[in-house]
Amino acid sequence: MLAQLLRRGRGGVCVNLEDPRLYGLEPRDFPTFLAALEARFPSGAIGLDEVQEAREWERLVRALLDRGRAVVVTGSNASLLGREVGTKLTGRHLSFEVSPFSYPEYLACRGLPAGEESFRGHLDEGGFPGYLREGNPNILRELLRDVIQRDIASRHGVRQMRHLMNLALFLLANTGLPFSLQRLTKSLSVPTVGQTSRYVEYLQDAYLLFALPKFSPSFRRRVASPCKYYAVDNGLRRANAPQEQPDWGRRLENAVYLALRRTDCRLAYAGERDLWECDFVTDSCAVQVCAELTEENRAREIGGLLRALRIAPRRRPLLITLRQEQKIREEGVEISVLPAWKWLAGDRKLGDVVNL
Repeated sequence: MLAQLLRRGRGGVCVNLEDPRLYGLEPRDFPTFLAALEARFPSGAIGLDEVQEAREWERLVRALLDRGRAVVVTGSNASLLGREVGTKLTGRHLSFEVSPFSYPEYLACRGLPAGEESFRGHLDEGGFPGYLREGNPNILRELLRDVIQRDIASRHGVRQMRHLMNLALFLLANTGLPFSLQRLTKSLSVPTVGQTSRYVEYLQDAYLLFALPKFSPSFRRRVASPCKYYAVDNGLRRANAPQEQPDWGRRLENAVYLALRRTDCRLAYAGERDLWECDFVTDSCAVQVCAELTEENRAREIGGLLRALRIAPRRRPLLITLRQEQKIREEGVEISVLPAWKWLAGDRKLGDVVNL
């Protein structure tokens, strides 16, 4: 992606700081490095890939900026967090998250038409390009282990790897379910709630999992209520937390969460334990997700949407399924039922729903 950006711009050079010839690049080497860049590439943008491999890399970036060069840096390590970059390059940077392929990007990669069959393929395979290219699930298993070991354990000095990995696998297997820190601590035999809290934060910082808070007009209830957790990618989730049966409902809900998250809208879930639930509430819509709307679950799914609209009014109700499409009128409210593949592929553009 970095190379593509440089090609589409005014040209430039991409430098991979994982190159063995640059191993151990330190501040004392920066003058020589900068002189070599200036001599070989006197103009154009500079791309620094895996920038965290260079100690005090922000000094190198500032030196390039002071010379009038545009700089793009990338990194897969959790040490390159947006908030940390902000402290090192205050007022001199723009940060962008790079996610696994969305459904439209998956279609382009696979050369497939939009439809239920290709969407199920996306729910099964996910969107990591390396896995889509090779088709080897061990790539996704190694990816999880590498992130846990390199980006979390090594960085934070975590010695209890067993607890950290168990927590990651548990949350990957149970996406879309609310868990309090106390419940996670007890269920996984983690020594303390504080330790569980730190581990959950580490998993989020490493972009393995995302936490979804509960919607409530009361600030106290919002911060005190348990969060729901979603995986960064359905393929990563399936490869590392396999289920005996394809859990299409969980996969679908995870995919809808990721799509809503890409819009940068404020997200939450709504509900009362054992009474009702609405999967997602944004600034402009209430979204319920179920693989198939049936007579058995209709009252629960529709009822959750209507209850959410009572505490979060002036939002459009939307029900996402795998294949169904219809209009439902209940208690004077018109509810749009849409197949996820059509909603995501652009027939009903996501922005049209989220930003009404």
